[in-house]
Amino acid sequence: MFRPVIGLEIHIQLLTKSKMFCSCPTNYGASPNSNICEVCLGYPGTLPTINKEAVKMGIMLALSLNCKINNVSSFYRKNYFYPDLPKGYQITQFDLPLSENGLLSIEGKDIRIRRIHLEEDSAKLIHGEDEILVDFNRCGIPLIELVTEPDITSPEEAGEFLEKLKEIVDFLGISSGKMEEGALRCDVNVSLKDVEGNFGTKVEIKNLNSFKAVVKAIKFEIDRQNNLLDKGESVLSETRAFNEKNETTILMRSKETLNDYRYFPEPDLLLLSVKNDEIEKIRTTLPELPHNAYMRLIENFSLSNEEAKLLTSSKDILSFFDGCTKLYKDYKTIVNWISSEILKNLNKMNKSLKDVPLNPENFTKMLTLINEGKISGKIGKTILEEMMLTGKEPDDIIKEKGLFQLSDSDALESIIEEIIANNPKEVSIYRSGKKNLFGFFMGEAMKKTNGKANPQLLKEIMLEKLEKNG
Repeated sequence: MFRPVIGLEIHIQLLTKSKMFCSCPTNYGASPNSNICEVCLGYPGTLPTINKEAVKMGIMLALSLNCKINNVSSFYRKNYFYPDLPKGYQITQFDLPLSENGLLSIEGKDIRIRRIHLEEDSAKLIHGEDEILVDFNRCGIPLIELVTEPDITSPEEAGEFLEKLKEIVDFLGISSGKMEEGALRCDVNVSLKDVEGNFGTKVEIKNLNSFKAVVKAIKFEIDRQNNLLDKGESVLSETRAFNEKNETTILMRSKETLNDYRYFPEPDLLLLSVKNDEIEKIRTTLPELPHNAYMRLIENFSLSNEEAKLLTSSKDILSFFDGCTKLYKDYKTIVNWISSEILKNLNKMNKSLKDVPLNPENFTKMLTLINEGKISGKIGKTILEEMMLTGKEPDDIIKEKGLFQLSDSDALESIIEEIIANNPKEVSIYRSGKKNLFGFFMGEAMKKTNGKANPQLLKEIMLEKLEKNG
């Protein structure tokens, strides 16, 4: 019987305006090879300079994960030859990282952080049918590499760790965390331990680009190694890739060792010195972190664990909720609309909340209109969708689309009488005691009025008409 032993190496792309060692911009989606210079391309005679903002962001994450921050750290050259590395080496940190010995808790379990260090990204390879193109825009982008201890024991734990980490970097504002854009990438180390505690051979899976891919790749790799060992075969030290189509890992190359990279100190950079007072100054700038926000929501608003978890899954969602609570006191209603309609619309639009022109002011105006009986909940959904597309005020949308709630008693009476006249069989069944048919009549009335009928007034008149002669 074997037990999985899993460690993660996570690369987090930082939201700095310039690259790690030069002044080139970092804007995502720029034309290929437009954000490059002699420094990030490694031209002879050029000198790198350390991006102070990247250092600050690294310290912010380290503090958030209770890491020990080293007052002195250093940069090294990691040497290897590949088309995505124009210098023939990557500037990274090695034996003196920015920080060490941190902790992140998941569902009551502590996962130790071995180290957090700074480095530069490589270029992006674009694979065509007959050629491979290189876009050097990404070359030199500031990265944080976070390495865990092998404390993770299941694919699900690995996925949960990544989700928690993504939430933290989002709240800190240091990275988008978008795996689809390469802003968060994960390498996984998987081995199996026997009942006596002996560790097996470690296999690395490279460049996993989604939480689902991480979970699936680990599951497959555990099964693959188990099958080999059950057959008396050896697990080889390899670097593997994940084939998402087949949900299998495939061999890339034999696993490199530290000696293969010929690490040596970067001669063009001085030691990175960070004073304690600088660290403490950064600590005072840290925002509310997801766990603290989670506890606050439960204590202050009496929300359920699931509701609090939903609201703290994104800094933008939490900020939106907090803004709404200052304007509208029915907190449960706010949560319900966020969890259902707002997130549904965002998924349909393939956007995040910060990318749409919805704000707490116009959203709570819409909720107030529903609460006052001026529009129905159904109409509210239509208005919400339009607000998220255009940023228009709810009153303007109502006027433009003629969405004011129908509260004319005479008009509603006429509609109800027509429905009763057209459905004699259902009326007879209702009056015989089958009161659950009331929903049928309300539904018909809402269809007739395109959802514009005042539901309370409609209900009162409908009851009166159905019970008459009943």
